[in-house]
Amino acid sequence: MNKSLTWRGKFDNAEYHTLHDDAFGPSHESGTVDWQLLTGKHSMGWVTARDSEVLVGFVNVIWDGHLHAWIQDLMVAPGARHEGIGTELVREVRNESLRAGCEWLHVDFEDHLVNFYVNSCGFDASSAGLINLKGRWAVD
Repeated sequence: MNKSLTWRGKFDNAEYHTLHDDAFGPSHESGTVDWQLLTGKHSMGWVTARDSEVLVGFVNVIWDGHLHAWIQDLMVAPGARHEGIGTELVREVRNESLRAGCEWLHVDFEDHLVNFYVNSCGFDASSAGLINLKGRWAVD
């Protein structure tokens, strides 16, 4: 594998959507969101992982502009999983968050990912809350 990780690496929307669909399943917005625009406008940064020219991993990093950064949508292509790419993506996010002056790096994850985030990446387990606004709430 000719693997490379790049902070704020170039990517195009088509390859992002392919990776996203592989990681999370197809959604109603597959292929329609301009992730280049959104990440460029709202993210502290992101990390791309490539095997030669193929995008095999991606993680978005959002932040409050000060002390807190959040991992959002860490994705690794099915054929590249269990090779340490996800752990390397998190390591790069941690390093860049420190360089930006952040003191806290947050991540929310489902129970089946505890081993990855806590044991492999060094996160402390914590409780979090989530509201599905579209599925449960109406505007008052």
